[in-house]
Amino acid sequence: MSNFREKGFVERRSAAVNAVAARLTKFRAKPGPDDPAVLAREAERKAILEARKIREAQRAAATCKQLAREAAERAEREAALEAERIAAEEATAAEQAAKGARLAGLAARVIADEAARKAARDQRYAARKARQN
Repeated sequence: MSNFREKGFVERRSAAVNAVAARLTKFRAKPGPDDPAVLAREAERKAILEARKIREAQRAAATCKQLAREAAERAEREAALEAERIAAEEATAAEQAAKGARLAGLAARVIADEAARKAARDQRYAARKARQN
């Protein structure tokens, strides 16, 4: 058999009274708000909070500087790419103009050669007509 014994009312009541008394003594033993230890802890917490705020502000400033630097670099890259694109377009346009000029020169030579052949043919024709008469 087990030796379990149920506590009676008097035991339960005295245990409750003892617990309340222990809590009360623990509460009374706590230092008040004007205690130097409490004030020191509070000052330390304030210092920690201030340091945290300063670090957060420094972190935010560093992030802003980094974002500004990245934006400037991005703008610089985009400007360089745009300048490259414009230079490539101008080079292509100059190349097309040179090609057009070459083709125009070639066309002028072809037309001049054709005109010279026609003139030579007409001259031969006129000479033949003159010999026949």
